Amino acid sequence: MTPKRRRRLVLVLGIVAGVSIAGALALSAFRQNVTFFFDPTQVASGQVPSGERFRLGGMVTQGSLQRAPGSLEVHFVVTDFSHDVPVSYTGVLPDLFREGAGVVAHGRLNSNGTFVADEVLAKHDEKYMPPEVARSLKRRHGDSRAEPGAPATAGSAEGAAGAPQAAPRAAAPASSTTGS
Repeated sequence: MTPKRRRRLVLVLGIVAGVSIAGALALSAFRQNVTFFFDPTQVASGQVPSGERFRLGGMVTQGSLQRAPGSLEVHFVVTDFSHDVPVSYTGVLPDLFREGAGVVAHGRLNSNGTFVADEVLAKHDEKYMPPEVARSLKRRHGDSRAEPGAPATAGSAEGAAGAPQAAPRAAAPASSTTGS
């Protein structure tokens, strides 16, 4: 092998090694930043990796909101109408956060089974629900969203399905124009 060829081979192997190392570092960073979504039933069944950050989604149970006087500490319960998970959060809740509404919280599960959230997201209007929450509720009860006024109790699956629906809006009459 000539010295010129040997230099090219070393250069090519160096480039391949550099690209491999960069790819491995990028993959490692991606795995560390992935946040998985779980619903309360999955948390209750132990499917959550211990010590890992994840997203918990469901409905805030009616009557479960408790605020600590003089602090920003809040406790509430998230349900998927099959299981409940207590949540602890210290901070300002979103303006649209309320009992009986959809919520997604980011955080960790502590040793006593309480989800300690570091971020809480609430739905932004009456028709929106985070897609993961909608799929989870649909899988559990066949209905993709609970009505805002419906009772959100663990034993009441028909609170979401049995709520009266709003009347559909009338369609605007189609105008026909003839042009020349």
